[in-house]
Amino acid sequence: MILISACLLGLNCRYNGGNNLDKELMKYLKDKEYVIACPEQLGGLPTPRNPSEIVFGDGKEVLDGKSRVKDNKGQDVTMSFIKGARETLKIAKLYNVKTAILKEKSPSCGNVAIYDGSFCGKLKEGSGITAELLKQNGILVFNENNYKENI
Repeated sequence: MILISACLLGLNCRYNGGNNLDKELMKYLKDKEYVIACPEQLGGLPTPRNPSEIVFGDGKEVLDGKSRVKDNKGQDVTMSFIKGARETLKIAKLYNVKTAILKEKSPSCGNVAIYDGSFCGKLKEGSGITAELLKQNGILVFNENNYKENI
């Protein structure tokens, strides 16, 4: 069973109310079993919502209590992101997920690079909160750009 970021399959759950439909990914999943999740919605955040970024470090620092997630208006939304990660992990465990394909650059789902916290479009190396929590629990995490080479 594969866990997929809901936005990659066309669900309008992105911060701006849109999606990141990936038709190649949909073709890839045609004969596979998968479950979808949007960690930010599972954490109780509305759609649409203000864009959010991890202030310092990455998802590991947030989970360790060493960093926060703030939206572009300065509101601390850390607890919603952590709750969403935990709820996503519950779904993954319920469905015995071994692999996840998540949306790169997201403060929840990014697994190689995330935005740097400046809201200037700059990236930094690291994982989002959900991607990090899944990895810590033995789930292989890929994104829409690297799953084909790895699964």
